[in-house]
Parts: sequence; structure tokens; C-alpha cells
Amino acid sequence: MNVESTGTLFVVGTPIGNLDDLSSRARSVLGAVDLIACEDTRRTGRLLSSIGVDRPLIPYHDHNEDEQTEVLLARLAGGESVALVSDAGLPTISDPGLKLVRAAPARGVPVATVPGPSAALAALSIAGLATDRFVFEGFLPRRAGPRDARLESLAVETRTMIFYEAVHRVAATLAVFAARFGADRPAAIARELTKLHEQLATGTLATLTDRLGSGIPLKGEFVILVAGRERDDAASDAEVERIFSILARELPAKTAVAATAEITGHSRNAVYRLTRT
Repeated sequence: MNVESTGTLFVVGTPIGNLDDLSSRARSVLGAVDLIACEDTRRTGRLLSSIGVDRPLIPYHDHNEDEQTEVLLARLAGGESVALVSDAGLPTISDPGLKLVRAAPARGVPVATVPGPSAALAALSIAGLATDRFVFEGFLPRRAGPRDARLESLAVETRTMIFYEAVHRVAATLAVFAARFGADRPAAIARELTKLHEQLATGTLATLTDRLGSGIPLKGEFVILVAGRERDDAASDAEVERIFSILARELPAKTAVAATAEITGHSRNAVYRLTRT
């Protein structure tokens, strides 16, 4: 670790469950910085206590991100080193921190990563679904309109899809997935990763739905993974044209063709022919 050059923002990954997953580098950085920005000072305080570290903490979460970003930038500009942590996993990945990370370089503040566990990648590594290409969707929008729009855009997704979900919405979300993607679509649920009651359940969206509450307890933190659409189940010509027309409003024609081909499973030549006739 190098903290000689002060004024650095360290984005530090912390355990998603098992405290032994905290890296030695993360321990060193947390013990050396001037200030630690965290979602919950009590939770981060317990983590620091477990490794014998006592550093000043400042709350940084969704409700104060705007004002605290300016406070932290001022501290960094003044020469203090700051560690940014979330409650678990990597900051900015479905957690606060993106505003600070974006703003720091513009103020001349260097940003350094101290990698750590990620629930999304941990789940993907054991789910048995395709790992060569995947898309991380995080939490779906709660409101029906934006959620439906997001799911419609994913209907022809060919990559493995990774979602986070709150325990009280898991059943409803699986039901929506089965309706949108098909009840027989391969999927997996990873629950309580790295913790004492870690569980991985695999099957189809229908079989996983049936197991909820009995074989899969509705407790803890959930990652849902859904296999992408088979490429040979390509979208209809009309769907290709519709997707291209949407993308072409914002992208150059060549880029829109490439994106449409990726989304629909058609070749670029086929997309080009369909959209030029």
C-alpha cells in the first residue's frame, strides 16, 4: 500500500458476509487513511473493531450523497486520504459512491481501487450458467412502469442476467421473470453468500419458485441469476426492425446495427438487410 501521497480516494471492497474475506491490503488502507466514508457508521465500526482499527467515520449514503460528496472532496483537496466503503462488497456497485468517484478526478484527486468481494460475481462463479458474457442489472425499479420497461428490454438478452433482490420481493420477482422469460428458463438463486447458511439453488424459474419458502428459506440476501435467451431463438424480423429503430435514434447506424445483432441473435448482415429494405 502507498499512502505517502495524501489526498487519495481509496475505494475499498469489504466482506459480503465472512470477515476472513477482508484482504490484507484493505486492512492496511483502512488503518492508514485519515477518514472512512461509509453507509452505516455502526456496521463499519464493528468491522473496524474486529480488525483492531480505530479511524474517524463519516456517514455517506443515498440520503446525504450530494452534500457529503462536497465535504469529502474538500477534505481530499486539503490533503487527507479517504477510504470509501459500503456496508458489504464493492462501493458504487448498487451502492453509494459513484458521484464521489466521478467528481474526484475533476478536482485533481487520484482514485485507487482496493478490490474485494462482489456478491454478483461470487454468485455467477458457482451458478453453473454461462460466464463468458453476462450483464449485471442490480435491483429492478420498484415502480411497475419502469420495471416493465426494463424487463421488456431484457426479453431478448442472450447473456446471463444477474439481479439483486430484497427478500420480501423475491417471490413476486421470480413470478414476473417466469412470465417474461418463460417458466422453463434456467436460473439460480444464491442466498447468504459466504455466511454460515450460504445456499445455492439451481433449476428453472418454475422449479425455483416452487421451492421458495420451503427448500429455499425466505431469509437473508438474494442474488438471482437467469440464463440468457438461446441465440437460435432469434427475434422476429419485425422485432429486429423495432429494436434497430429505437437504437438508431441515439446511435450511428453502424453502431445500431451491431447492437441490434447482439441483442436479437441475428447476424449483422441480416440486421443490415432487414433495416435497409
